[in-house]
Amino acid sequence: MVKKNYDWAGGAVLDDHTKKKHTILQEYFKQYLITRCKIPQQEKFRLIIVDGFSGAGLYACGSYGSPLIFVDVLQKTLKSINVNRLAQGMHGIQLECLLILNDFDKLAVEKLRENMAPLLAGAKEDDSNLHIEVEYLSEKFDDIYPQIKSRLDSAKCSNVLFNLDQCGHSKVNIDIIENIMQSWKSVEIFLTFSINTILTFISPDEEKNNVILNSDIHKEVYALLESGTENINKETWLGEIERIVFEKLKGCAPFVSPFSINNPGGWCYWFMHFSKSYRARQVYNNILHANSLTQAHFGRSGLNMLSYNPRNEGQLYLFDEDSRSSAKEELYDDIPRLIAASGDVLVMEDFYKAVYNETPAHSDDIHEMIIENPDVEVITESGRGERRKPTTIKSTDVLKLKSQKSWFSMFPRNTLK
Repeated sequence: MVKKNYDWAGGAVLDDHTKKKHTILQEYFKQYLITRCKIPQQEKFRLIIVDGFSGAGLYACGSYGSPLIFVDVLQKTLKSINVNRLAQGMHGIQLECLLILNDFDKLAVEKLRENMAPLLAGAKEDDSNLHIEVEYLSEKFDDIYPQIKSRLDSAKCSNVLFNLDQCGHSKVNIDIIENIMQSWKSVEIFLTFSINTILTFISPDEEKNNVILNSDIHKEVYALLESGTENINKETWLGEIERIVFEKLKGCAPFVSPFSINNPGGWCYWFMHFSKSYRARQVYNNILHANSLTQAHFGRSGLNMLSYNPRNEGQLYLFDEDSRSSAKEELYDDIPRLIAASGDVLVMEDFYKAVYNETPAHSDDIHEMIIENPDVEVITESGRGERRKPTTIKSTDVLKLKSQKSWFSMFPRNTLK
């Protein structure tokens, strides 16, 4: 492994890609807590967070690293949740969190203890409903993972988040990612890695257990990476690498987000999200749109986001307003085509499960195009009503193609030829 060294004692510099990644992590974790603490009768929520490459938690500029971000968001969000619950006549909720922090750098872990102490003390004093237990480790993550897994199993908690920020390493241990996703009922992973990692995913040798080079662009990307470049600065290269990443890692979880951290000068870091729930991916997509320009996708903007011919199709999607407009244009035709392929009828929840692993689109845009399309109707679960507004659509509703259809291509051309 090639490891990037941070001067945590002297003050580590906060890189731009890390700042963008932390924005997404912070916003998503906040929404995660809000979503998981919504049940009126709920009295307690238990959670385990594992930060496998934690660092010292504080940068030279004073910005928080991921361990301190988790504690800060826990404290602020729980307080907001309970204020809202009490205002609605519900009782408050208690939150118990086991936070396991690991870094191979022992000096970084000692510094992390110092940086965490005042924040933990403040959280304990400020909110009696928040209970945080912290355990510190200092080993290589691949080596310590079996011990971490055993600890999590003994805690008997199914709600688990892993943050694996290994952008300074050149290899992703896919076996561990698969094991994590298979081991707990409600588990999610955030994975960061550098562009150099892609070389471990692809090979010109068909006998190797890798993604095989099957296009001229693919081979061009391989040659570029092998030459030692740190940036991918062509949009078509970004799209090809996104395909490589998705192809290699899509088997790890039902829902995998393969988007890079956006950098106008070139794409050199990937920040991925793995989950078992379409709802988690839905929230993640929406967070990216709320923080546009932080991540980038190249390909289609509707459904089947990586099904395009790089010679004449595909565009850069930056989760901004222009991107959303292009997504709506594609969704308008993609949605009835998917319903037709499913026999003209599709339960909304099944629709979500079918599309969310392969779309960058915002949920509002998907719902808007469902209602706007003259060929589609949304029937309530009882079968006696029809949805007229995008905001009223529920997962139990049924999507149907109307018997009298306007023209749309039910059998689109194969764009991958």
